[in-house]
Amino acid sequence: MLATGEVRAPDLLEVYLDRIARLDSKLRCYRVVLADSAREDAAAAQELLEAGERLPLLGVPIAIKDDVDVAGEVTACGSGGHGPAVSSDAEVVRRLRAAGAVILGKTQVPELMIFPFTESLTFGATRNPWHLGRTPGGSSGGSAAAVAAGLAPLALGSDGGGSIRIPSSWCGLFGVKPQRDRVSLEPHDNAWHGLSVNGPIARSVLDAAIFLDVTASAPGSDGEFVAAATREPGKLRIALSTKVPTFPVRVGRQQLAAVEKAGALLRELGHEVVTADPDYPLAQIYGNFLPRYLRGISDDADAQAYPERLEARTRNMARAGSFVSDRRIAALRGAEERVAARIQSIFDDVDVVLTPGTAAGPSRIGAYRHRGWVSTLLAVAQQVPYFPVWNFTGQPAAVVPWDFDGAGLPLSVQLVGRPYDEATLLSLSAQIEAARPWAHRRPPVS
Repeated sequence: MLATGEVRAPDLLEVYLDRIARLDSKLRCYRVVLADSAREDAAAAQELLEAGERLPLLGVPIAIKDDVDVAGEVTACGSGGHGPAVSSDAEVVRRLRAAGAVILGKTQVPELMIFPFTESLTFGATRNPWHLGRTPGGSSGGSAAAVAAGLAPLALGSDGGGSIRIPSSWCGLFGVKPQRDRVSLEPHDNAWHGLSVNGPIARSVLDAAIFLDVTASAPGSDGEFVAAATREPGKLRIALSTKVPTFPVRVGRQQLAAVEKAGALLRELGHEVVTADPDYPLAQIYGNFLPRYLRGISDDADAQAYPERLEARTRNMARAGSFVSDRRIAALRGAEERVAARIQSIFDDVDVVLTPGTAAGPSRIGAYRHRGWVSTLLAVAQQVPYFPVWNFTGQPAAVVPWDFDGAGLPLSVQLVGRPYDEATLLSLSAQIEAARPWAHRRPPVS
């Protein structure tokens, strides 16, 4: 619409600013809305459009998760302990701007991106637009709630254990955790010691593909992800797996039904769907992932200008992570390839693994407010057991909107691809989207 002149970039921006003004007091998606600079950027984008420039995101407003640097703004990370405004954009933001994007604002996160619910003592609770009493998920909860409610057309998230896929699942969106190092984390390279990545939260597969094409820094041909999202995937061999990669967890009947119905649809679309599980070595996964996760939290706490202002639960987690030494981290990273190869061995026989998305629906706002960190971690791990293992292996994974549970909240399924094979996930997801469209769905608060 921008490229054809059907809508002007400044007018489009005002649509989103107006919606934010009307709806965000209910949702709290944004920590800060950058209205003035966004208007300047939209005006500049319109001049380029009228001059015939055709950049992939020229004039498109995009929301940025508040763990990513935007020049002139603080990177709060959900905490009152943050330092002053940063002087330059993160690399991923520079790439988005170079593609013509208009930076709309910075979205809410839980403190230090720790948990799959977006609540903090400093900034309050972000609410799910499908049900205001429930969390949108986390840690990219503000980004997902904004896209779901129509307060942004596209958003940047990050994922260190499911933080793109969890809120995308619970907000009815398409979310991609790309291959590790596909999208730059600079200047916060090696976040959570290799567990975390940046990626898109989108209404459609094509939107996510455009995002990946303009932000990808790992080798790849120009436009490869858009090309993937617009072609048929061919006949694939897909493993349907409901095995929980972690300690025993009760998976909801509706979540299990969703993955079984997704398997049936994929058979109808011509794919070979078999029942098979990856080899998940429980002790090795936990023994490797958890120390890196805790040490990452400790590192992030140490990086705060005022760490004494962190919440008590966060400080206690950071203290636990401080006992994981540099030597131990090096040993864990050295062992990663061997353990990951065992998990990835299923891809010798299949192209994609299909799993449930979350094991349960989103928690109530405030459900974990008075819990300690161990109790909270054990509780939330039972909701989202299918996601962290793929942060450990580093390979791409995506969540596809499926249906709704009995409470009217979105359900999803997860697709996991071979290392560096986002293209197959995008092709397959686009095929599912064509067969079962979801982008027209609108939550009550929208």
